Amino acid sequence: MKDGFLGYATSFMLDFVVCALVVLVPLLLFSLWAVKVRKDFKLHRNLQILLGGVLFVAVGAFEVDMQWVQGGWENVINKQLERIEGEPTVAQVAAHKAKAENARSVLHIHLIFAISTPGLWLVTLVLALKRFPNPPTPGSHSKAHKTLGWLSTLALVATSVTGVWFYSVAFVR
Repeated sequence: MKDGFLGYATSFMLDFVVCALVVLVPLLLFSLWAVKVRKDFKLHRNLQILLGGVLFVAVGAFEVDMQWVQGGWENVINKQLERIEGEPTVAQVAAHKAKAENARSVLHIHLIFAISTPGLWLVTLVLALKRFPNPPTPGSHSKAHKTLGWLSTLALVATSVTGVWFYSVAFVR
């Protein structure tokens, strides 16, 4: 499982997480629709727990793959040079280095969101589970939860957008 399934010189888990990020945002929007339009607080709670759990497991597996199996994202991006037949030219090596530096800049932006989002989501979820009754109904925590929820949503969308951006810059272009 060292190679990806999207057709690029990546890893299986890198491709899996990119696909998960693309699927996660519509599911998150569905969860918001369930609570805002349908007033289905239980469905919203259950979807948020499911999404949080899936995200936690996927990111954990991704980090194990990226850090321990692949040895870092630079090793994954270097697969592209390794796949060139014969010895890479000076121009190919220079282009690869420029691509890697550009990818590193995008990665720094992505990591701001990718590191803060799980913590924000966890705080939002734990406070909701502690402060809302079971089954969930609006209450005194609703205003704070709405603020935390929107911050978490924006952070997750930013994580997804910047994650796909990094993937594109590092592995597609």
